Amino acid sequence: MRPNPDYAMTDPAEVATLLRDHPWCTIVSHVPGRGIVASHYPVLVDDDAEGLAVFSHVGKPDQDLHELGQHELTIIVEGPQGYISPGWYGVSPAVPTWNFVVAHLTGTPVVVTQQENLLLMDLLVDFFENQTDQPTRLHASTENSEYAQRIVHGTVAFRMKVDRFEAKRKMSQDKPDAVVAGILEGLSRPGPFRNPALAHYMESLRRAGDTLD
Repeated sequence: MRPNPDYAMTDPAEVATLLRDHPWCTIVSHVPGRGIVASHYPVLVDDDAEGLAVFSHVGKPDQDLHELGQHELTIIVEGPQGYISPGWYGVSPAVPTWNFVVAHLTGTPVVVTQQENLLLMDLLVDFFENQTDQPTRLHASTENSEYAQRIVHGTVAFRMKVDRFEAKRKMSQDKPDAVVAGILEGLSRPGPFRNPALAHYMESLRRAGDTLD
């Protein structure tokens, strides 16, 4: 990632929050003799571990493709992002840009047992189902539990301590308040670049005291 201290996120807690809010991730490995391998899975923060750590599970074919557990991999987490038109700035000269938040989490995964795989699958399901009005648990019935016990053998779960991370949050921090207000209005206006999620994220940072001027 292009280094830029002005946009750097260095607090592991902020990275963990980003992952909790945006768990759909890209998993990237460099496999000797094969090259770059990328897969896409939900990844959750491992609250039972010390420091920043994550867990997920993949299909067995992806375990083989990544040679999971044999070397480092990087998990890419993306948050709100979108195009920023210079027409929203209200000043001249101005050029377009892209606002975004992203983190690269690197470590060596540890493949867990099939018994723990099922436990982690429970946690994955509960994480998402807890956000619904009527959660459907993995073991909601005997029949469903038996089905889960069967399909778990087609998957492999892992835990990964994050040995290092790079994270960047570019949210118009270098712009004055009046320009940021124009950007927020532009992101909220009907049109091809309407982006309420990005506008909400920028507003949340302002409320939290993150400097945007």
